[in-house]
Amino acid sequence: MKIESLRIGMKVLHPQYGSGTVKSISEFAAEIQFDAGDKRAVAPEPSGLEPLEPHAVVSGLNLPLSQFVNETVAAAIAKLGLQKPDAIVENLGVRWHGGKLVLHPADPTLQTKEVPLEVFFHKIVMIRNNLRVLEQKINAHEKLSDGEKVEMQQYITKSYGSLTTFNVLFQQKEDQF
Repeated sequence: MKIESLRIGMKVLHPQYGSGTVKSISEFAAEIQFDAGDKRAVAPEPSGLEPLEPHAVVSGLNLPLSQFVNETVAAAIAKLGLQKPDAIVENLGVRWHGGKLVLHPADPTLQTKEVPLEVFFHKIVMIRNNLRVLEQKINAHEKLSDGEKVEMQQYITKSYGSLTTFNVLFQQKEDQF
């Protein structure tokens, strides 16, 4: 590993001392605090030092994979406009487009809460999708007995039943709970 590839705070693996964190970097060596408690100056190339976290190198860009992925996803979301609060949700009934949910607290001194129906609808659809994923994971789970799967499925069915209140928001009958 080249000294240029290191950055302060980076997790690394040394063949002799184990894993550690880069604390400082000089021209030829890095000071590393190893998990075992030792703090040592290490020349990365001759010592066999390796990154402990995944990295991505793209067109000369060298940074941690998690940072690269997070920045890429954030840029894609911004470019696609997926976080636009005024976006129309496709399956929302036409009569609800541009509408809002208004919650009035019993105490008149407290402020009311208004939520755009598109945002509320999106959250309801997310709950439905998460329940579907949970249902699939329960059915595919190899360690649960059939009785345990049935018991958990009953909770999911009850949750779907509770969500039928919101069927009025859906444009198409087949999208409802």
